Amino acid sequence: MTPPPVPRGAPVSPPPPTHRPAASPLTAAAASRAAPRPKEDFKAGDHVVYPTHGVGTVQGIETVEAAGYSLQVIVVTFEENRMTLRVPVNKAASSGLRKLAAGANMQQALDTLKGRARIKRTMWSRRAQEYEAKINSGDPIQIAEVVRDLHRNAGQPDQSFSERQIYEQALDRLAAEVAAIDKSDKPAAIEKLLTYLGKAEKGEKADKAAKAEA
Repeated sequence: MTPPPVPRGAPVSPPPPTHRPAASPLTAAAASRAAPRPKEDFKAGDHVVYPTHGVGTVQGIETVEAAGYSLQVIVVTFEENRMTLRVPVNKAASSGLRKLAAGANMQQALDTLKGRARIKRTMWSRRAQEYEAKINSGDPIQIAEVVRDLHRNAGQPDQSFSERQIYEQALDRLAAEVAAIDKSDKPAAIEKLLTYLGKAEKGEKADKAAKAEA
């Protein structure tokens, strides 16, 4: 039946609003399947670094199904922590997952160890937060800065428990990546790092001697 014509000049009611349900996370994930692949291609056997967990090994790329949607994930295992991480392929770059540092980048981190410690005159709790943030950044240069700044007090009686923990965490994280790059083990990598730190100590002693003679 045809509706009666609306009289001229009469107000016209707007059409009822169309309800559009919000996209669910699964829908968003499915929609992002067409997103470009990460800048780095990961394959089984690759050593990689995840910011908050350190060095891991790629086991492969799997397709997981959820609510009728498919999503490709990179499967990474961390032997020391006995954990497995699944990172969506299209989120690899934004999550910070990366391959081992290039030679020049790691060399810059090692050279950082030879520099002078830079200790801010702030409360330890504030500095501890900054150190933790640097360690979890996944950047070997920032991690090297933590090792450099806390190495001076390493093993000293006045070193606090939390300071020692942060120092050892940073040293372990950096050594793990050095070992993976050099294809050695972690003890050998730690010795390498300590050699660079020893050069820094020699430099500081030489500076003090020069000032004393002046």
